[in-house]
This record gives sequence, structure tokens and C-alpha cells, in this order.
Amino acid sequence: MTRVKRGYVARRRRNNVLTLTSGFRGAHSKLYRTANQQRMKALVYAYRGRTNRKREIRRLWIARINAAARDNGITYNSMIHYLYKNQISLNRKILAQIAILDRNCFLDLLNKAS
Repeated sequence: MTRVKRGYVARRRRNNVLTLTSGFRGAHSKLYRTANQQRMKALVYAYRGRTNRKREIRRLWIARINAAARDNGITYNSMIHYLYKNQISLNRKILAQIAILDRNCFLDLLNKAS
């Protein structure tokens, strides 16, 4: 069987992996095999982190809306219920921004909702 010289293809693929893992510590940035494993693990962590970030930000919005609603004597749950009942469709991001930046507008929303 004849010998196949891979040339630059395999070396380029390995160097690409090593450049992606250049900031990792120890063998995780020096040795191809461990670097490749850590690269795959880092990509999994990054995907999971993007999903968790969305979850955490939504929790923050809800906490802010709840705090502003309780300052005005109503709970978050009943406030959302009244907003849906009166067909005031604002998402939680916008409600949280209104609660922080414009208290009077938030109070108007509460009065219209209940």
C-alpha cells in the first residue's frame, strides 16, 4: 500500500484547534488531543450559558416588576392577570423598564389594569 502524505491539511486543522484554545491553561492549550476535548466542552458550556442567560434575565425582569407592583400594593401575579384581562399586551422586558425608569407610567398601567 502506498504512503499517503497528508501535507498541510491535518496540520492546519490541528493548528486551528490550538488557536481556538490559546487562552486555556496548561496542556489544554498545548496538546492537540486535550485541547480538542476542552474546545468541545467549552462550546457546550457556551451554548448552555446562552440559554441560561435568557432565563436569568427573565427572572430579573419579573423580580423588578414584582418589586414595583408591591410598592403600589398589588402582587406580580394579580398584576399580570389584570393586564391580560384588560388586553394590555406588554412583555416583561418593557414592563421592567417602565417600572424602573418611569414610575408614573407604571402607576397608570396599574390603574388601567385593575
